[in-house]
Amino acid sequence: MSDTETVDSAAVSNNPPLAPWLQTQLESLLVQRGHAWLLSGPSGLGQFELALALARAWLCEEPTPQGACGHCGSCHAVDVHTHADLCMLMPETLSLALGWPLDEKTQDELDSKKRKPSKEIKVDAAREAVSFTQFTRSRGTTKVVLVFPAERMNNVTANTLLKTLEEPPGAVKFILATDAAHQLLPTIRSRCLGHTMVWPDFELALGWLQREISQAGEGGGKKAAPAPKPADLQTLLVASGGRPADALAWAQDAPPGEAAQHWQALPKAMARGDVSALSDWAPAQAVDALQKLCHDVLAVRMGAAPRFFSAADLSAATGKAGAGLYALASWSRELAAIARTVEHPYNPGLMLESLVSRARLALNAK
Repeated sequence: MSDTETVDSAAVSNNPPLAPWLQTQLESLLVQRGHAWLLSGPSGLGQFELALALARAWLCEEPTPQGACGHCGSCHAVDVHTHADLCMLMPETLSLALGWPLDEKTQDELDSKKRKPSKEIKVDAAREAVSFTQFTRSRGTTKVVLVFPAERMNNVTANTLLKTLEEPPGAVKFILATDAAHQLLPTIRSRCLGHTMVWPDFELALGWLQREISQAGEGGGKKAAPAPKPADLQTLLVASGGRPADALAWAQDAPPGEAAQHWQALPKAMARGDVSALSDWAPAQAVDALQKLCHDVLAVRMGAAPRFFSAADLSAATGKAGAGLYALASWSRELAAIARTVEHPYNPGLMLESLVSRARLALNAK
């Protein structure tokens, strides 16, 4: 299907059209049978968008081979997050961020400040999802449970869902979407049909990124910002590892030109120990950026091409000789260990200082 056809088929919908590589995957999934799908791949490839489009098509009253019709009552209910036959099983933090309603008890607890929203998918929510599958359908022939990110289920939560996932009552379908399929229980993976997310062609992703940012600027209601330079978007897409959704989120958080310059200057800033270069980033973002920097410096040191930075930016930080292999290998192991607990830092400010200090030592070691 061409890009034009993709846009036309979704024009009647309130939702923006899927990216062309997601639309192709949606059409492929719709012609296959199965009550449980596991969409897996690295972050930024559109797992959630594809999962929601698939759920929307399954619930649609007038579905087409391209997906949901976009104008029936069911499509509207999904669009406004009120469909009675769709259960969104997500961490509370993500439900709040995306505007999906929580159950009354949970919302009351959060409103009264009794606790903070959970970053995991809680076992109580999984039990509610199991109960949801046993209720009579409200409007159509199908009920859908969408689990995202599926790796946020702990073992107790996953086991609560396991039996229903294997033998759902009636016409219930499951979609699990994840950035880390290896973290799921083998018993969960074995009960799902697997779909590996397609990595889009770089030029196709770059063109999509340009269109998305341009359309967002036109519909913002404010004075239109200057169109981003293709070179800046290319820098952000490369920095995101070719993952278009990650690059788009980055470009929406900060002017693309500033973000690209910041990224290009990062290796040199880390080599001189400049903490301010990471001051606006959460610890998880900082660790991810440093892991990419460590990867590229190691790659160049071994004679390979860098993946996230330009060779010139890396050379400006390490010099022609490059950093020492032993120091880089040690730094890589330390970053991997830190990444496992980075969402729970004791003191984010001190953590950033420590990260930058360690980066400076590794990049300047010979």
